[in-house]
Amino acid sequence: QAQLVESGGGLVQPGGSLRLSCVGSGFAFDDYAIGWFRQAPGQEREGVSCISSVDIDTGYTDSVMGRFSISRDNAKNTVYLQMNNLKPEDTGLYYCAADLSYYCSIYNPGDYDYWGRGTQVTVSS
Repeated sequence: QAQLVESGGGLVQPGGSLRLSCVGSGFAFDDYAIGWFRQAPGQEREGVSCISSVDIDTGYTDSVMGRFSISRDNAKNTVYLQMNNLKPEDTGLYYCAADLSYYCSIYNPGDYDYWGRGTQVTVSS
Protein backbone atom coordinates (compact mmCIF):
# COMPACT_ATOMS: atom_id res chain seq x y z
CA GLN A 1 0.00 0.00 0.00
CA ALA A 2 2.75 2.40 -0.90
CA GLN A 3 1.44 5.90 -1.28
CA LEU A 4 2.77 9.35 -2.06
CA VAL A 5 0.69 12.43 -1.46
CA GLU A 6 1.66 15.86 -2.75
CA SER A 7 0.43 19.12 -1.32
CA GLY A 8 1.23 22.81 -1.40
CA GLY A 9 0.26 23.71 -4.93
CA GLY A 10 -1.92 26.63 -5.81
CA LEU A 11 -2.20 29.87 -7.71
CA VAL A 12 0.67 32.31 -7.31
CA GLN A 13 1.80 35.52 -8.97
CA PRO A 14 4.97 35.57 -11.07
CA GLY A 15 7.90 36.08 -8.75
CA GLY A 16 6.11 34.42 -5.87
CA SER A 17 7.00 31.30 -3.95
CA LEU A 18 5.45 27.97 -3.05
CA ARG A 19 6.65 25.02 -1.04
CA LEU A 20 5.47 21.62 -2.17
CA SER A 21 5.43 18.64 0.14
CA CYS A 22 5.49 14.95 -0.67
CA VAL A 23 4.58 12.55 2.11
CA GLY A 24 5.25 8.84 1.69
CA SER A 25 3.65 5.94 3.50
CA GLY A 26 3.54 2.17 3.20
CA PHE A 27 7.20 1.78 2.28
CA ALA A 28 10.66 2.37 3.72
CA PHE A 29 10.89 6.01 2.85
CA ASP A 30 14.58 6.37 3.66
CA ASP A 31 15.48 3.63 1.17
CA TYR A 32 14.05 5.61 -1.73
CA ALA A 33 15.29 8.49 -3.77
CA ILE A 34 12.53 11.00 -4.48
CA GLY A 35 11.97 12.94 -7.66
CA TRP A 36 9.70 15.80 -8.61
CA PHE A 37 8.26 15.87 -12.12
CA ARG A 38 5.85 18.25 -13.77
CA GLN A 39 3.63 18.26 -16.80
CA ALA A 40 2.05 21.23 -18.52
CA PRO A 41 -0.79 20.96 -21.04
CA GLY A 42 0.51 19.85 -24.41
CA GLN A 43 3.97 19.11 -23.08
CA GLU A 44 5.84 16.00 -22.05
CA ARG A 45 6.45 15.19 -18.43
CA GLU A 46 9.64 16.85 -17.28
CA GLY A 47 11.96 15.98 -14.47
CA VAL A 48 12.33 18.97 -12.16
CA SER A 49 14.44 17.87 -9.23
CA CYS A 50 15.43 14.83 -7.24
CA ILE A 51 17.15 13.93 -4.02
CA SER A 52 19.00 10.83 -2.91
CA SER A 53 17.62 8.59 -0.20
CA VAL A 54 19.81 10.05 2.56
CA ASP A 55 20.05 13.66 1.40
CA ILE A 56 23.51 13.48 -0.14
CA ASP A 57 22.83 14.01 -3.81
CA THR A 58 20.44 16.38 -5.55
CA GLY A 59 19.65 17.22 -9.13
CA TYR A 60 17.79 20.00 -10.92
CA THR A 61 16.75 20.72 -14.44
CA ASP A 62 18.47 23.80 -15.85
CA SER A 63 15.34 25.91 -16.00
CA VAL A 64 14.86 25.84 -12.21
CA MET A 65 18.48 26.02 -11.14
CA GLY A 66 18.96 28.69 -8.51
CA ARG A 67 15.23 29.10 -7.97
CA PHE A 68 14.12 25.71 -6.65
CA SER A 69 15.55 23.74 -3.75
CA ILE A 70 14.76 20.17 -2.78
CA SER A 71 15.15 18.77 0.71
CA ARG A 72 13.94 15.84 2.77
CA ASP A 73 13.09 14.98 6.33
CA ASN A 74 13.10 11.22 6.57
CA ALA A 75 11.83 11.32 10.15
CA LYS A 76 8.64 12.80 8.72
CA ASN A 77 8.66 10.72 5.51
CA THR A 78 8.54 14.00 3.66
CA VAL A 79 10.33 15.63 0.75
CA TYR A 80 9.95 19.32 0.04
CA LEU A 81 10.36 21.39 -3.06
CA GLN A 82 10.85 25.07 -2.30
CA MET A 83 10.04 27.08 -5.40
CA ASN A 84 11.06 30.73 -5.52
CA ASN A 85 10.79 33.41 -8.19
CA LEU A 86 8.13 31.42 -9.96
CA LYS A 87 7.53 32.00 -13.64
CA PRO A 88 4.49 31.29 -15.81
CA GLU A 89 6.42 28.50 -17.50
CA ASP A 90 6.61 26.72 -14.15
CA THR A 91 2.88 26.08 -14.38
CA GLY A 92 1.95 22.43 -14.39
CA LEU A 93 0.86 19.42 -12.45
CA TYR A 94 3.69 18.47 -10.11
CA TYR A 95 4.21 14.84 -9.18
CA CYS A 96 6.53 13.26 -6.70
CA ALA A 97 7.83 9.77 -7.24
CA ALA A 98 9.90 7.25 -5.29
CA ASP A 99 12.77 5.15 -6.65
CA LEU A 100 14.29 2.28 -4.69
CA SER A 101 17.78 3.64 -5.17
CA TYR A 102 20.39 5.54 -3.22
CA TYR A 103 20.94 7.97 -6.09
CA CYS A 104 18.39 9.85 -8.11
CA SER A 105 17.89 10.91 -11.69
CA ILE A 106 15.47 13.35 -13.26
CA TYR A 107 16.11 11.80 -16.68
CA ASN A 108 14.77 8.30 -16.03
CA PRO A 109 11.16 8.47 -14.88
CA GLY A 110 10.82 4.77 -15.66
CA ASP A 111 13.08 4.01 -12.72
CA TYR A 112 10.57 5.34 -10.23
CA ASP A 113 8.40 2.76 -8.53
CA TYR A 114 5.67 4.83 -6.91
CA TRP A 115 3.95 8.02 -8.02
CA GLY A 116 1.64 10.48 -6.38
CA ARG A 117 -1.44 11.95 -7.97
CA GLY A 118 0.05 15.41 -8.34
CA THR A 119 -0.58 18.91 -7.11
CA GLN A 120 -1.38 21.77 -9.44
CA VAL A 121 0.89 24.79 -9.60
CA THR A 122 -0.36 27.77 -11.57
CA VAL A 123 1.77 30.88 -11.99
CA SER A 124 -0.23 33.71 -13.46
CA SER A 125 -0.76 37.42 -13.09
